[in-house]
Amino acid sequence: MLVSRGPIEYGLGMLEKRGRIVLILSLLVLMAPFTLVAAPPNILYINADDLGVMDVGYNNSRYITPNLDRLREDGMSFTTAYAAAANCAPSRACVFSGQYGPRHGVYTVGSSERGKAAYRKIVPVKNKTVLNDEVLTLAEALQSGGYKTIHLGKWHLGDDPTTQGFDINIGGYSSGSPRGGYFIPVKGATAEFNDQYPKGTHIADVYADQAIRFIQANKEAPFFMHMAYHLIHTPIQAVPGMVEKYGKGRRAAYASMVEKMDESIGKILAELDAQGLRDNTLVLFSSDNGAHSDISSQKPHRSGKGSYFEGGIREPLLVRWPAQVEAGSECDVPVMGIDFYPTFLEAAGLPVPEGKILDGVSLLPMLTGSGSIANRTLFWHFPVYLQAYAGEEDDSHDPLFRTRPGSALRQGKWKFHEYFEDGRIELYDLEADPGERSNLAELHPEKADELYQLMKIWRDDLKAAVPSKPNPHYREAVELKALNESGN
Repeated sequence: MLVSRGPIEYGLGMLEKRGRIVLILSLLVLMAPFTLVAAPPNILYINADDLGVMDVGYNNSRYITPNLDRLREDGMSFTTAYAAAANCAPSRACVFSGQYGPRHGVYTVGSSERGKAAYRKIVPVKNKTVLNDEVLTLAEALQSGGYKTIHLGKWHLGDDPTTQGFDINIGGYSSGSPRGGYFIPVKGATAEFNDQYPKGTHIADVYADQAIRFIQANKEAPFFMHMAYHLIHTPIQAVPGMVEKYGKGRRAAYASMVEKMDESIGKILAELDAQGLRDNTLVLFSSDNGAHSDISSQKPHRSGKGSYFEGGIREPLLVRWPAQVEAGSECDVPVMGIDFYPTFLEAAGLPVPEGKILDGVSLLPMLTGSGSIANRTLFWHFPVYLQAYAGEEDDSHDPLFRTRPGSALRQGKWKFHEYFEDGRIELYDLEADPGERSNLAELHPEKADELYQLMKIWRDDLKAAVPSKPNPHYREAVELKALNESGN
């Protein structure tokens, strides 16, 4: 439980002036150990890239992740955690703005007109590719509250993280993938280290080394570290010394990349221990979206990256903070990346900045065992197209797109989808059908309509644009031919 920062008042009655002074001094001496405000915690936010909920050892024995498994044992595991979007930039924009997509307008990576024009029935909403400067980021809020801030790895929300709240930037810029691959020498922002590390050094080792140096230099003051691995984003590159145990091919290479990320995380956590910072460092691990389903199946969840089925948005989420969070605890309350902003602020003892709208809620009551959060509905809005990666293996609605424009929500056990091209609605009972295979909209029309009305109210409140203009380049015959050739 957080310690109050307010003044302590003592009712001393009608004591004589001298007696008052003696009593006050005595009380101050006796109470000093209990009234001192705890130092603000360090915050380590570890964000994996394209890592699905089934890509960690504690959920899938295929993957070797001893450090994440230990992090789970030492803290709280959230079993129903969601990314705020199904691909990279929009998910990160939601975390660092603390807001749903319609407020900042980052819906996808690059153009919203992805996939062949002849297959797209409507004109999607225009996409913003960076988080606008007027958006007060999580990093800026912590920085202004006295935190030393560092970003390492993938940023993807602008050209320079130091203009968006970070004192130090290691490797972050607008690119969404590791330019030049994962092994020194590389290209892009991380290329500055090509002369500092031996050829063949994995960039995860570079980031771990730079993170350790930062911890050593800033152990006396609260810091916020955003360790944003490029792993497990393409290109899929096998890690020598690790891949051999998994076999051959892309899936083996992918598994070795997961293990490499885990090893790097372990180095950073070990340094926290070495510096005596373990107890008062809040460590949060999650990912930005699901995995490529053709490389790493997310079953029992359907589909993967780019889809708003569960496989595209369900994430691992672990929080360790020994001073506050019970080891080995578990929470099944649905939570989302937009909750990180208010959680970190409350943990730091900082107020929400004046005028700042936060769509998430602080998870601190659940983390500390001091309470819970109100029942709520989680929303997703994606008025864009995302082309297929692997056709049928994407396990989406059709082999042409991972997703078509629409919205989705989760309320309790219910998952609701609406698609704007044809007005299709889908209703799934996630308790009975985690794979979202049986559409219950016709069987439960009242529930479907209730959630549809709730969706419309939410979109109206956020002024979320709903595309409806027909695409002049759409060709129904061409689309049908492509679907027939795919066997759909």
